[in-house]
Amino acid sequence: MTRRKFLGTTLAGGATLIAGGSNMIFAAKSSVVTTNPETNSVFRLGGDLPVNRLGFGAMRITGEGIWGWPADRGNALKVLRRAVELGVDLIDTADAYGPETSELLIAEALHPYPKDLVIATKGGLTRPGPGQWVPNGRPEYLTQCVEKSLKRLRLERIDLYQLHRIDPKVPMEESLGALKKMQEAGKIRHVGLSEVSPEEIDRARKVLSIVTVQNQYNIDNRRWEKTLTYCEKEGLGFMPWSPIGGNRGLHDNALEAAARDYHASVVQLALAWLLHRSPAMLPIPGTSSVAHLEENMAAAKLKLTAEDWKRVDALAS
Repeated sequence: MTRRKFLGTTLAGGATLIAGGSNMIFAAKSSVVTTNPETNSVFRLGGDLPVNRLGFGAMRITGEGIWGWPADRGNALKVLRRAVELGVDLIDTADAYGPETSELLIAEALHPYPKDLVIATKGGLTRPGPGQWVPNGRPEYLTQCVEKSLKRLRLERIDLYQLHRIDPKVPMEESLGALKKMQEAGKIRHVGLSEVSPEEIDRARKVLSIVTVQNQYNIDNRRWEKTLTYCEKEGLGFMPWSPIGGNRGLHDNALEAAARDYHASVVQLALAWLLHRSPAMLPIPGTSSVAHLEENMAAAKLKLTAEDWKRVDALAS
């Protein structure tokens, strides 16, 4: 199965997501999905920040094991610049990627930033060493994280700042309270969460407005289906991390056969399935390869009939 084949038609889709919730919960603004025929459909974060639904995850531009600098720094810069050329206007990163390396590379490659480019970053996971990810949701630590990300990214305000993980040792309200203060100070525009249940989102929205949720989700792993349904109902963006299976990848023979039928790769079919699955879906596939980046972005042009999608969904269920 090659990673280069794709269809030249456009995946179109549109819907309006209406925010809901009780008066005690900070409601997200209406998030209208429109169509951009040049790239892919558009989602409005918080109702006021339009982004193409197929974005780019900047985790894998760092060194092996998401640790340190990449072996080929120039290539990492090329990948970032090519992503923007291909229409990406949502880049997701985190201070833990490297750590710090991903944010620094983004600034090096793209600053001064193109108009309307949204850089989403995260804080709340520390990296004691390679392969180690430890939550730290202490308010003073998160405040420091925001300040340092602003400096590394050369920004005055971060458009989307996400709590990387809820720290079981710190009440969520205290962690989010620190982010609310940074938002009130004008250093954060919107706030998102990661790896959370609907109940946890409800609890968070009693502290401040939440506009996105980033949970692991792909055609093979639908553990967070209830959270996706919640996001659709409440007008929140759902950013699936590991959208094509991460290091394990997607190795379903039935999907490979279907992809061949549609003149696409399994990766493209999996990403197109996510875009088709929900108008709230904002996939952020990552790669350190320009060729793979181009393949990923072509997934937005894959157009299947309703019957075709039923077949794909049945194969992957």
